[in-house]
Amino acid sequence: MSVETRPFDPAVYVETPEAAAAYLDEALATNDAAFIADALGVLARAKGMSGIAEAAGLGRQSLYKALATDGNPRFDTVLKVLGALGLRLSTVPIAD
Repeated sequence: MSVETRPFDPAVYVETPEAAAAYLDEALATNDAAFIADALGVLARAKGMSGIAEAAGLGRQSLYKALATDGNPRFDTVLKVLGALGLRLSTVPIAD
């Protein structure tokens, strides 16, 4: 008897703005640019990539490419996507 599996998709579990903010906070805490870009992609897919691309004034395919793990989005793209997601960056001091 074989077990059928499916790839894990975190976008399925991001259902509220609070969950999106928590997911992105954890990604930012890693200081891993590729993971952060991927996390933004997950959030965009959770909310609907086409709608996020339109709200951000970007093409859907270029947004997929920019937010892929191997993408390298410009900072203005990151800010546009965050705005389209209803999120913003904020800072906190690093604990000693």
